[in-house]
Amino acid sequence: MPRLSDTMEEGTVAKWLKQVGDVISEGDILAEIETDKATMEFESFNEGTLLHIGIQEGDAAPVDALLAIIGEKGEDISALLSGGAPAAQEASEASAAVSAAEVTAPVVVATATATALPEGVIVVNMPRLSDTMEEGTVATWLKKVGDVIEEGDILAEIETDKATMEFESFNAGTLLHIGIGEGEAAPVDSLLAIIGPKGADISAALNPVAAPVAAKTVATAPVAVNDAAAAPVATPTPKAPVADATAVNASVQTGRIFASPLAKKLAKEKGISLSEVKGTGEQGRIVKIDIERFTPAAAQSIATTSATASAQAPVMAAGEEHYTEVKNSQMRKVIAKRLGESKFSAPHYYLTVEVAMDNAMASRAQINSLPDTKVSFNDMVLKASAMALKKHPQVNTTWQGDTTRFNSHVHMGVAVAVPDGLVVPVVRFADQQSLSQIGAAVKDLAGKARDKKLTPAEMEGSTFTVSNLGMFGIQEFTSIINQPNSAILSVGAIVQKPVVKEGAIVVGNTMKITLACDHRTVDGATAAAFLQTLQAFLENPVTMLA
Repeated sequence: MPRLSDTMEEGTVAKWLKQVGDVISEGDILAEIETDKATMEFESFNEGTLLHIGIQEGDAAPVDALLAIIGEKGEDISALLSGGAPAAQEASEASAAVSAAEVTAPVVVATATATALPEGVIVVNMPRLSDTMEEGTVATWLKKVGDVIEEGDILAEIETDKATMEFESFNAGTLLHIGIGEGEAAPVDSLLAIIGPKGADISAALNPVAAPVAAKTVATAPVAVNDAAAAPVATPTPKAPVADATAVNASVQTGRIFASPLAKKLAKEKGISLSEVKGTGEQGRIVKIDIERFTPAAAQSIATTSATASAQAPVMAAGEEHYTEVKNSQMRKVIAKRLGESKFSAPHYYLTVEVAMDNAMASRAQINSLPDTKVSFNDMVLKASAMALKKHPQVNTTWQGDTTRFNSHVHMGVAVAVPDGLVVPVVRFADQQSLSQIGAAVKDLAGKARDKKLTPAEMEGSTFTVSNLGMFGIQEFTSIINQPNSAILSVGAIVQKPVVKEGAIVVGNTMKITLACDHRTVDGATAAAFLQTLQAFLENPVTMLA
């Protein structure tokens, strides 16, 4: 059972979209899971055959409970279902057989304790703080190594693909290790921190795949493998290990390099030897920025010589091609993925109408003349859209393959531009709110979006989306549907232009709106009727108060 929100402790399977025996591909939606905040689609990160369903529809279970098993068709999963009993029993029997036998030849016993952690030591991994999160960036550490941690303390601020969120500790103890430095990104489930008793040995957690403990050689006496300590042992002088390029210490004391996983990866990609890099992280640890700023000594020498020889040479010759590559943020990568999926899976079509906004402008001026009241044209569009959706429920739908979901509630997504891309906070039950209530909600959500303080719950569950570029002077544009919505409304600028009224050319104010629809759920005639209703509400705002 995945943790689909930062406060989720248990989830309820609302619906299984796959059955036992189905072939699963990576990215397939396995089930709809109801959290403490919303019902969300849960996709598979693995491929194979669905061998077992552990939680039935309508049943609730805590996070990390057995939800399903995926593997090869026909694979034996009895050990998993019984908690590993068969495998443990076989291992026990094999061990007993070896223990009973007298061993006369020298025996090497490897004590594989690399994954065993001392009592009380907890490994904290990079959490999944949103349903689409694949990696996170540590924006700020609020605790440092050595600090005493209480359950519920905020450890760090973590930037996801959608927002920057506070991550609290579910454990108490001392912060023994920080695995991801500030500004560094790492995949979900990467080592984030280690918490435990002060002074605890955490080498096993830091080196989970390290070589086994030095082997003990038993000479001639019979020995039971399970009781190697009972026999006299001789410990040979270990040979010097063959050091990996990424494991050579930059520290004179230990002979080992300390570098973050991301720094190691970047160094490998760039062909940089970590032994040449000076770390600026904790205790000289090499972090991402050290690799990005690193210039090889040879290159520095060449650059210095070149600069001395030709101080007045131009930086770039005329006509020379030049470009700069900027690493895509997690938000940008998710935007690309989701919009690509929407554009290439949903058959889009577009309808545009031009709305007379003279009455809307007059009504807004009257409303804003009231004390402590402020509404925008976008608020009016949201209210009018919400009311039109109630009259045309076919537009307020979700395509689900075998079924179409008709949403009786109206949750309006509002596209908000932020420095890294675009987020869509949600105004819930917009049809039941007044213009001033919608205005206050949008202002609050937009502020949180720009400060990266939106929570996943505030960006989930939309049934229709509005994107407004009118404030930038854009008169007409089309948008990509924000799935799982069936439609999105693009709102242009209000422009003053000559219009014909009662046979005469007069000055009027008009605004173009374009509806993008998913043809799988919304037919052209249905979308046209919806736009007619929306246009009527906007051209006669008093009807929205009826």
